[in-house]
Amino acid sequence: MKLSIVTTLYRSAASIAEFYSRAMKAAEAITGDIELVMVNDGSPDDSIDRALTLQRADPRVVVVDLARNFGHHKAMMTGLAHATGDLVFLIDSDLEEQPEDLALFYQRFGEGDCDVVYGVQEARRGGLFERATGALFFSLVAALSDQPLPPNLVTSRLMTRDYVRALVRHRDREFVIAHLWQVSGFRQHAMIVKKLSHSPSTYSFRQRIEMAVKHVTTTSTRLLYLVLYAGLSIFGLSIGVILYFLGRYFTSGIGVDGFTSQIVSIWFLGGLITLILGVLGIYIANIMAETKRRPYTIVRRVHRVDSSAAAPPNVIRLQELASRPDTGTPR
Repeated sequence: MKLSIVTTLYRSAASIAEFYSRAMKAAEAITGDIELVMVNDGSPDDSIDRALTLQRADPRVVVVDLARNFGHHKAMMTGLAHATGDLVFLIDSDLEEQPEDLALFYQRFGEGDCDVVYGVQEARRGGLFERATGALFFSLVAALSDQPLPPNLVTSRLMTRDYVRALVRHRDREFVIAHLWQVSGFRQHAMIVKKLSHSPSTYSFRQRIEMAVKHVTTTSTRLLYLVLYAGLSIFGLSIGVILYFLGRYFTSGIGVDGFTSQIVSIWFLGGLITLILGVLGIYIANIMAETKRRPYTIVRRVHRVDSSAAAPPNVIRLQELASRPDTGTPR
């Protein structure tokens, strides 16, 4: 059995050496056939140099160097596409998720009733503001998304080859990877793990909101229905108000005047129309991004011991899918 460990590098220079040592030690307790895939996501520090030093010293290390920073989720998907193991362990390299959790996941995996074992936090880490913004993110997603995300997810997960193959077949250009984890299906089991807090989260409040908006507008139709229902409600309310004032005028002779009421009505309806157009604009922008069919990452170079080796089967599969015209068939 071959085990692949996949991680991403971004400002990771301080933790690479310890991560490599602990991850390899945890993997060696399971199998002797190991590969460690490190994806350099355009890190501005010397993460790539340190990773290449490890790669030159240990042939089991594979370094995928991206042409620029494409983002955490896209870098993870690229790393998974280059993994060739029968089992794939995905984890961040900052050591806030512990590589030793691999043993717990593998033990649970051995029961044979699941294809994925993934980690969740019992409670969110960080200070009050970080916990509050995290709770706001999941609440917003749960309220507006067609498929809510499991709360308090962490990156670490152990997956079968078949599941990873299905996961990397997704052709979305704008996505939240936790959503793809869910919609890929298979038998998934959650395990509570402890996530440390060595440093502040790299996801700011603005990035959390942007991620929530991206997730909702790329996966959900609920928001569009809410806009429709809001428009119908306001239309029905306005008809009722018009009938009321007309009835009062014809029965009592009391008319409606006043500059203030007109301005308030204009501002209200103008703001509502702008909001609706903004929501539709976000959906149209996401449609435009998907129809361009651009690759979501560009690999500058893959550093392996055997540089002439053929690309992994799932990488070839991704290339075939990217070059194949979209026929509109379900995937």
